[in-house]
Amino acid sequence: MMILRTAVRVHKWLALIIGVQVLLWILGGLVMSVLPIERVRGEHKIADHPPVLMTPEALIPLSDATRSAGFQTLDSAVLTSITDEPVWRLESRGRTRVISARSGEPLSFLDESLVRRIADYDFAPEAEIDSIRLLADPPSEYGPGGPVWQIVFADAEGTRLYVDPESGLVRARRSDTWRLFDFFWRLHVMDYDDGEDFNHPLLVIAASLGLAVALAGLVILIFRMRRSLAVWRAARKR
Repeated sequence: MMILRTAVRVHKWLALIIGVQVLLWILGGLVMSVLPIERVRGEHKIADHPPVLMTPEALIPLSDATRSAGFQTLDSAVLTSITDEPVWRLESRGRTRVISARSGEPLSFLDESLVRRIADYDFAPEAEIDSIRLLADPPSEYGPGGPVWQIVFADAEGTRLYVDPESGLVRARRSDTWRLFDFFWRLHVMDYDDGEDFNHPLLVIAASLGLAVALAGLVILIFRMRRSLAVWRAARKR
């Protein structure tokens, strides 16, 4: 019975050490499985607009857009749209320039009024913009470093959009639903700083201890099932 006594001690003491974290793993898994990932990402609040119609005759050629951007070479060039304006989005050696595909004028996303239009165009619900700020040091919920525009909407979910001041792209959508998911994610991976690291020693140790608790419990279960089976057989022989 040495194996059983050892398994009982291991199960009891390790469960005391790791039990709260196991509970948090289960609770976090439940919360994250209940919340639809589309709602967490804020995709349900992206406005659905028809495609911007572009006629080639009304657009400047790529060569003109490249000259307007001041680039000699290009890494990539995409004909797309910002709000209802067709644009060339050009990249060269790590720099991004956005050129109006109609007028050939560079667009500056340091212009608050343009960023406000981008946010209103992207956001589907009827909600006013509560504040708009260009942040050099954005909060951890954004992720990458600044600068970035933060647009706060006065909706029930506390939605915030983060717009890149270089490309005009909406880089992140955050809400109270996202923050709830992120809170339990950090508890789940035991990275209480930014939730980015799930290969750190603390998590590996906790997971190993959790596995030891489960294996010890399995050993206890096998021994007790064998004992119960022996008692049942003895009772039948009487």
